[in-house]
Order: sequence, then structure tokens, then C-alpha cells
Amino acid sequence: KANQWKNLILCNNEGQAQRLDELLECDDLRSDEDYRIGLGELQEGFYDPLEKIAVFTDHQIFGRIRRPKAVRRFKSVQALRHLKSLKPGDIVVHVDHGIARYAGLEKIVSGDHSAECLKLLYQGGDKLYVPLEHFARVQKFSGEEGVEPKLNRLGSADWERMKSRTRKSIKDIAQDLIKLYAERKASFGAAFSHDTPMQLAMESAFEFEDTPDQEKVTAEIKRDMESNVPMDRLVCGDVGYGKTEVAVRVAFKAAQDSKQAVVLVPTTILAEQHFMTFSRRLKEYPVIVDVISRFKSKKEQEAILKKLADGKIDILIGTHRLLSKDVQFKDLGLLIIDEEQRFGVTHKERLKKMKAAVDTLTLTATPIPRTLHFSLMGGRDLSTINTPPHDRLPIRTEITRFEEDRIRDAIMREIHRGGQVYFVHNRVQSIEAVTLTLKEVAPKARYGIIHGQMSPQKVEDVIHRFLQKDFDVLVATTIIENGIDIPNVNTIIIDQAHQYGLAQLYQLRGRVGRSAQQAYCYLLTPAFSLLPSDAVRRLQAIEEFTDLGSGFVLAMRDLEIRGAGNIFGAEQSGFINTIGFELYCQILDETIAELKTEQGIVPKPGIITAPKKELNIAVKSHFDTLIPDDYINATSERIALYQRLAASTSLSAVMDIEQEMTDRFGKPPQETIHLFDTLRIRIMGEALGADLITIGSDQWTLEFHKKFLQQPENASRLQNIIDETLSASGNVRLKQSKDQFAVLFGYPWFDIQKNVPVKTVSRLETEIGALITQTLAKLAARLHIQVNT
Repeated sequence: KANQWKNLILCNNEGQAQRLDELLECDDLRSDEDYRIGLGELQEGFYDPLEKIAVFTDHQIFGRIRRPKAVRRFKSVQALRHLKSLKPGDIVVHVDHGIARYAGLEKIVSGDHSAECLKLLYQGGDKLYVPLEHFARVQKFSGEEGVEPKLNRLGSADWERMKSRTRKSIKDIAQDLIKLYAERKASFGAAFSHDTPMQLAMESAFEFEDTPDQEKVTAEIKRDMESNVPMDRLVCGDVGYGKTEVAVRVAFKAAQDSKQAVVLVPTTILAEQHFMTFSRRLKEYPVIVDVISRFKSKKEQEAILKKLADGKIDILIGTHRLLSKDVQFKDLGLLIIDEEQRFGVTHKERLKKMKAAVDTLTLTATPIPRTLHFSLMGGRDLSTINTPPHDRLPIRTEITRFEEDRIRDAIMREIHRGGQVYFVHNRVQSIEAVTLTLKEVAPKARYGIIHGQMSPQKVEDVIHRFLQKDFDVLVATTIIENGIDIPNVNTIIIDQAHQYGLAQLYQLRGRVGRSAQQAYCYLLTPAFSLLPSDAVRRLQAIEEFTDLGSGFVLAMRDLEIRGAGNIFGAEQSGFINTIGFELYCQILDETIAELKTEQGIVPKPGIITAPKKELNIAVKSHFDTLIPDDYINATSERIALYQRLAASTSLSAVMDIEQEMTDRFGKPPQETIHLFDTLRIRIMGEALGADLITIGSDQWTLEFHKKFLQQPENASRLQNIIDETLSASGNVRLKQSKDQFAVLFGYPWFDIQKNVPVKTVSRLETEIGALITQTLAKLAARLHIQVNT
């Protein structure tokens, strides 16, 4: 200050900048005079003695290590309705025309324009070619295992009758859901205070960079907690994706309002690990954290419960012991449930009573079908954490027989690179014998054993020795499924993998791959010919979905394999097998949205109601709009991209896919650029209310249907469009027919703002799509029309 140095502090985000500004506020320091705080990222600060500038980073001030963040050019898509790659011969459902058999992609030429269409075969040999704008209306058929649906006849009224019967039946189910939702909305709970400086300080002390999804989900939970409506939110996120850190933050938020928080976990080991995590994160703050489990003696448990009843414990972590009748809270405000599917029916009845009056947060990597379906329908709020931590690699998964050479290679490869191995064998009676076999297979490795029938002290001792690398291979039952987080273990071998559920396999596989090392998972099974079909499907699913963030998609696949269950006691399977699970869920979503609108129920932000509406506008063009096979030769990949493009209802979604394709396959050819332009034009035209946009060789036309004009505000909007375009250029004409009203733009048209030609005719051929988009954007901006960006 004495030498008039300029001090600049760079923070990663606005929250950190606000927190730092509050900490530095005092009589001796003044913002803008003594220091300035800005947003930016540097590895470390520096001094410039010539300019007398000192630059600091928030990491240096708070004594944290700066970890470089991976720059992601695009995000992986994790849709709620996962679109599986279609293969010729697959059964599909067209929302408007019914059940058909997919027969591949086919290029259709119409005049000067060519595009790829889905070819569908119906009963009697009828064919339907589905253009890109209707791809989203085609779904892969999902029904009960072994049920082969009957193909519909194209043009028949049978399909509409079936959908009507389904809607009528679903309405009864939806009424029960609406009643439950209304009861939740009508009830009142505690509204927590907004974040305090202490809350911001605790969150900023997190040693890793928050992922975007972590930030989003944390904000959604806090918004729920600050409302006086009891929270019931399900958070789905892969193992190791930061769900525990989210739980720490919201539990701390509850404690600051003098409310108690309880964290319910399925296993003793997980309880101990959570206790260590919560204690480490909150040791600097006036919060009392404790744990209750079978690791505690009876006397210790009684002492903990007394302190809990007296309000001397702020956050208590425990297993199902917390659901006992002798557990009393002084003022419970938040219930956090980790992996709810691991609790039995009796436990869940007790949970229902606890959840009635307090905010409830459920954390899971792979929710059971009933829970997931209930959340998708809007029965509880749903958040997803899909962004992987920095440097995380997908786990390589392989299904193999119990072959000694294969197992020896897997174990020794991990040991040679300094790692450790889990071998899962879920039979206590034979676990010793299996360990002896492994010692013969790989005698150079050191082995330890752990299972649920061991004493708590013995379990704790084995885990501690494994952490200290006293042995290389831990032979264990599924006791390790939740809770043991050892980054040095990057190979897991699961014996008799066909006997496990899909969620359980996913949880077990998630015990490895928590570091920057490549992790491996081996599923040991008998020959597929000896296995039940459901077991084969589960194994194929776990092998197929190895991408980071696959837990939610796997839960959707589990929902297909096992069915959603009778959520309200109504029989649903008949309709699911007739129209397919995807369409069943879609009709259910639409019915719930209609009923909520009728009853005046406005969902809280984050509630999933009906899916985003499709774009109704059509675009006719004389340009080729397709993804050529010499650009992307894999048909399944092209279909997947077409499906995503067809489902895009915002300009940013189209841009994300365009950037992704450029990253993966190189610069798109002109036909694909025209495809992107056409989609942007559809989105812009939809915002303006147009029914059809035609792009010809000498002009382009914006058409509006007469029904659109029957509403006064739409007629006024159209008049404004006409006034804007006519005042800008004389090269615009109006045309009216019985059902349509059209605005025709000749080439070259004129810039609306400058009233000068924007391009010459010679350059229109390659840039016409972008020019139309610009014109539509300017029209929307001048008319204050909101576009879905």
C-alpha cells in the first residue's frame, strides 16, 4: 500500500469472489483502492515490479493446491430416455403410426434435395420413410422379456384406439400421483436460511474443483431446503462423482440453523467412511459429527443416543440402527439416505414416517426401477450428476470364464504396476477354499479375507492392513460394495457375476477406477448358454455401458429388464407390452402434466413433468441435408446423431452436437452444414410462430397457418413481422391462400438494420442457411420474441 502497488486477486468463480470480498472487508482495506477481485484462472500468482502489479490467486490465499481443469469441447449426452442404437430388424414404435420393424437408413431424393430417412416396415408390407424432423417420434420398442409385439397396419385406426385405452387407464394411476404431489405441496416444513459466510468458507475449502453438475445439484437442493415445502429429492450420480461432498454441504447448512441432520447408509463400513469424510471436512467448524453402527459397543450406542436426544449431536451417521424405536431426535431437519434400495420393506415403512415432516435427500448411483420410474413421473424431484471428475478414465470391463491363466495375468499385472486387487466371492462358506485356489494360481501375491460374519474389530483390522498394503489381494464378499474407497485398488474380479443384480454389479465395479490409473473389471461366469436370459442381459448391459456416467443409463436398462413394478397397485404390464415402455412413460408424463395444469399445480424448478415439446415447424429445402457415409461410415453412429439432432429444441444443443462432430470426425461436409443450418432455421421459425419455411433456388418463404392468425396476439405479431420486413427491403412480397399466409423473401434480401445487400448472389449457395438464420434472429430480436437458445 505504501509503495502504491496494485493488488489483483483472481478467483475461479463468483461465489469464491464474493466470499473473499466479505473476508477482506475491514477498516484498513478498501476494495478498488487497495485491491481488486476478478474472475480468472492461473496456476499461481506473480509480481510485475515495473508496473507495480501483484497478482494473487484464491488458491494461494487459502493454501490449496491448484489442479488444472480438463477443457471439454463437448459433454457426453445422458438423456433420461436413453436412445439405443437401432439395428435392422429391431422392433420400433412410431408415436403416430404404431409398431413397425426398422429396415435401416435410406437416402430419399425429392427434386434437387436428398436426405436420409428411417425406413419402417409395417404389417402387409407397408413402408414408411421417416424424415429427420420426425426421428424423435420413433422409439426402440421396450417391453417384457420374451414378448414379441404385433406389427400394426399402416393407416389403420387400431393404433389410435390402443393409445386412447392406455391414456384412459393411465389417468387413474396419474390421479393418485397428483394427489400425493398435492399433499406434499400443501404440507409445510422448516424453511432453512440462505447461505452464510461460514457456509461459503466451508465449501471453498473443498480440495477439488467442483464439477458443473455438482454445483447445479447443490443449488437445487439448497433451493428446496430454503422453501417451506418438505424436500423429497433423488440425486443420481456415478460412484465417485461427488455425491458425498454434496451431502456434507447440505448437512452443514442444516446444522447452522440448529437443525439435526441424519445420514442413513446401508453398511457399517460405509458409515465409518462417511464419518471420516464428514469429520475431516467439518473439523474447523462448530459442528458435532458422530456415527452409530455395530462397530460401537452397546454402552457407546446408548451414550450417542442420549446426546442425540439432548441435541448435542448435529450430524449423525449410521446404518439401519438409526431406524430403531429408541432413536429420538431433539430437532431433526434433514434426512439423507445413501442407496435407499439397500433397505428392506420394514425399514422403508419407518423411513416414510421420518420423511413426512423433514427434508429428505436420497443419493444413489443406480436407483431401483420403482424409485427411478416414480421420480421420472414427478413423484419426487430428480437431479443427476453426470460430469466425471478430472482425469477419471472409464473402467475396462470383460466377461470371461474362470480360467487360471486369465486370473493370474490380471492379478500380477496390477501388482507389477504397484496396485492392489479385489476378488469378490459372495459365499462365506467357501471363501477360504477360493482363497487357497487363488494362492495356487498366483502364489507371489499376498492375500487377505473379509466378510460380514467377522467381528467388527477384525473387519476394521483387515481393512487397515489392506490400506497399509500389507497384502495385495483382498478376497471379500459384497461387504465391500459400499464404502471402501481405496484409490490404489484398480482391478476387481467378480466371481459368479451372473448371480448379481445390475445395480449391484455397477456398485462393485465402482470400487475401482477412482484414480487417474486405468482400471479393470473381470466378470467370471459360466457359459452364456447355461444362464437365464435376464442374467445374460444384465451382463451384456454392464459390459456395454462402461462410459463415465453410465449409472443412470444402466438404471434405465434395469427398468426395462425388470419392469417398473406396480407403483400404485394398478396393472400396467399389459399396456407396456402393447405400446412399449418408452411410449407408456411418455403418455404418463403428458397425462400428469395435463392433470397438474387442470388442478393449478405449478411444479417447483427441477421437477420433471412432460418432456420438451417437439418442433412443429417444417423446413423444405433444395439443398442436400444429411450426414454422408463417407464422413461417418458407421450407420449406428449416424442414426444416433440424427436422433440427437431431431430431439434438439435449442440453438445451443445444435451447436454442441456440431462441435462434437467436428472434434470427432473433422470438418463437416457442406451437406451436413446445411443440415445444421436447417435445424437452426426450424428453431428460429418456431419462435416466430411459422408453420413452414421453404428455401427455394430464387427465394425463401415464411408461411403461417390461418389457425395461428385466429389468436389476436399472433395476428399482431405477424403484422409486426410484415412491417419490419417491408420497411427494410422492397424485395419482400406477401402471398395469401385459403389456409396459408406467406412472406416471400427474394435473393439477395437486404440487411434489416443497414438496408444494404449483405451478400452477393454468387456466395449465396454456400451461406444461404446462415443468412436466413441471421435474418430470423434479427426479426425475433426486433420483435422481442424469446428464442430457445
